Amino acid sequence: MVERFRFRAVRPLEAYLASVHGRSAADDGDGATCTDCHGAHRITPSSDRESPVHRSRVPATCGACHAGVTEIFRESVHGQAAAAGIEESPVCTDCHGEHRILSPADRSSPVFASNIPKMTCGRCHGDLRLAEEFGLDPRKVAAYSDSYHGLAARAGAVTVAHCGSCHGIHDILPSGDPASHIHADNLAATCGDCHPGAGTVFAIGPVHVLPTEPEHAAIFWIRRVYLWLIVLTVGAMVLHNGADLYRKVRRPPRRPGYLPRARRQRLSRGFRIAHMLLAASFVVLVYTGFALEYPEAWWAAPLVEWESSIALRGSLHRVAAVVLIGAALFHVVHLAASREARRWLLWMRPRREDWVELRERVAWLAGRRPTPPPSPWVGYPEKIEYLAVVWGTLLMGVTGVLLWAETLALRFLPTWVIDVATVIHFYEAVLASLAILVWHLYFVIFDPVVYPMDPAWWTGLSAPGRAAERQPPEK
Repeated sequence: MVERFRFRAVRPLEAYLASVHGRSAADDGDGATCTDCHGAHRITPSSDRESPVHRSRVPATCGACHAGVTEIFRESVHGQAAAAGIEESPVCTDCHGEHRILSPADRSSPVFASNIPKMTCGRCHGDLRLAEEFGLDPRKVAAYSDSYHGLAARAGAVTVAHCGSCHGIHDILPSGDPASHIHADNLAATCGDCHPGAGTVFAIGPVHVLPTEPEHAAIFWIRRVYLWLIVLTVGAMVLHNGADLYRKVRRPPRRPGYLPRARRQRLSRGFRIAHMLLAASFVVLVYTGFALEYPEAWWAAPLVEWESSIALRGSLHRVAAVVLIGAALFHVVHLAASREARRWLLWMRPRREDWVELRERVAWLAGRRPTPPPSPWVGYPEKIEYLAVVWGTLLMGVTGVLLWAETLALRFLPTWVIDVATVIHFYEAVLASLAILVWHLYFVIFDPVVYPMDPAWWTGLSAPGRAAERQPPEK
């Protein structure tokens, strides 16, 4: 029938029966039926200007049942444009659908909270042809999509602000209209719905920030410093560990007098507990954190699926953050309470011998000496990593708390500080993740002297191969 009579709608009856109107009509008879919209005897095509489903008449047709909403829509920028005969201006069916109209609470509905930016508003406001014709900026859709609100919406969050939260739903007006939700005089109240005190207790930052707009100098330099730091640091790690792997595969190091099955205590119970808490929280933080930044990625799908019902990703991220902070506090208490722990910590002090070891090991990695240099029980690889963990935990903790308590923080800090915290939090996470993958996992798993794994993190005893390349611990 569709092909024969060239109907524009595919399976209209099935779509209607699945709609709120169809279900209501079947349940209690109050839902709109076909004749309510199309008419009874004088049914004409939607292309006929006299048809009740012609674009120009759709608001009046829907208004027969939804009078209050229709009156609000008529006063909006979209309603006025539609009344003026602008065909591209949206009417009820453009946002809600035609036959398969679903409740805004239905996840399949185009007006479901997380679908609005892309499926509904973004469909027109991101269209280059429409943007050029009506003088709109299509980049603002992408700017929203890359913002915190947009990222959360892309991940399926239903409580985060979307287009309608700020611009209105049926009563959308230009920003210059005094009645508009985004008029300068009303912006504080609009933002204050989610962020109490906006515009009074703390300043409102820029919205829809475009890539071409100037950013704060601090953000500019921090981003560039981090990009260079990530490239140089991770690049150096790859070169170091790649050369180390090559040399050890060719000739595994052995010390004279070493007993192959000998093991030595490397981590006490307190250090192992702190490490386990740190490792578990780090994995959860990385997964949930990057799932916010890349919600469309396949690996984020199992987590994102829950966002429309519960804020699982954010809750897990915050719980893991608390565990991470708890692990750091446990480590501090352990150091304060245990003299033995403090003695082990002294081994982590950077010393002149570390630079000598690094220089000689690089010479061995480069093939300039036949054997690796003598390595202390705790060498520069462990010291570099420990200092990086301390610094990274402190930095991620401070920036994470600022972002977690953003509304409170903005009462005392300018908005650019929150933007700086966001940049640091992201790039530090990238650096930490790559460092763990390239540096830490190599020395505890892929290093030939400990492969398939150094059990020290679980048993406290070093792998035989690790003991073979290290001098006995200092007394």
